[in-house]
Amino acid sequence: MAIAGSLRPIVSRSRLGLAAKTALAAGLAWALAPLVPGPAAHYAYYAPLGALVSMYPTVADSARHGLQSLLGLGLGVGLALVVANFTEASALAVAVVVGLGVLIGGLPKMGAASDWVPMAALFVLVIGGQSADTFSLAYVLQMAIGVAIGFSVNWLILPALHFDAVTSSFGKLRGALASQLEDMASAMTEEWPPDHSEWAERDALLGRTASDVRRAVHRAEDSARANHRRRRHPRDLAQDLRHLRAVERVTFQVQDITDVLSSAIWEERAGTSVPPDLAQKLAGGLASTAALVRGWDDGERLPQLVDEAQEAVDGVSSALRAAAAREASVNATASVAMSLRRVIGIVGRTAESKAAA
Repeated sequence: MAIAGSLRPIVSRSRLGLAAKTALAAGLAWALAPLVPGPAAHYAYYAPLGALVSMYPTVADSARHGLQSLLGLGLGVGLALVVANFTEASALAVAVVVGLGVLIGGLPKMGAASDWVPMAALFVLVIGGQSADTFSLAYVLQMAIGVAIGFSVNWLILPALHFDAVTSSFGKLRGALASQLEDMASAMTEEWPPDHSEWAERDALLGRTASDVRRAVHRAEDSARANHRRRRHPRDLAQDLRHLRAVERVTFQVQDITDVLSSAIWEERAGTSVPPDLAQKLAGGLASTAALVRGWDDGERLPQLVDEAQEAVDGVSSALRAAAAREASVNATASVAMSLRRVIGIVGRTAESKAAA
């Protein structure tokens, strides 16, 4: 089972598609490279390399990395030609071009070009030899042909749109947040300290899941750039970004609730205990808010879920005032109630903005 799980990303539809397009681009580059007139035809093997370095999961990445590679290649070639005017290939010359290439590659916003500067300089100096000018021209020309072929294949043949991952990642995070709230609601009704405490250790998991959502949204944005298929598969990516910010704010509030309740239950000296009568009310507020988060994407039921969650948290506030009047400890409960109100407000506002759109 572990082996099958590790192999799953390799045989995924997107990975297989990328492998097929990369193979096609490399084959086309190798077939067309010898047709280039002049000495450049003798360096046909650089064309498939250009196709390879320009092939990425999204069209935007393909264009960006391809152009950055050519930029780095041009800078490296220029560096090697300057050094070659003063000396032949030697240990010192190699050290100089590689060292300077690494320094140039460290310039801001170089991206993939940073790796190509010292590599291209080394190739021109060592392989070009006495024919460095001819080799440099052939090298750049064949790489450019390969990059152009790689980009063209990626753009023309079903360029990927990573929209489905956004929907699934949002659903996964909403489910994780709802489960966290449900588990904390159950903990409020158990004898303290509760028998199960897994929820108190999920803070990092919630953070990682939220990060997965952010990566999915930005990957979808990248996949839509310069992608002709977007017209046939429209998606409101601006709405996804607004939803992302809202979900991240809800995640922060749930994490805060987790910290407060963990302290109230297990840290005797924290002074943040929850009185038994407030615990029952708090359980209702947590459960109703969990139902709201779980049904966040249900446009028909969402207004009702917002009202139910708001009513439950209002009940917590009423119980808080009564407990404060008898001088009971209410700090933890007040903090959780405030966080729950914020969650309800965030979900309610995103629902309103989606309806207005």
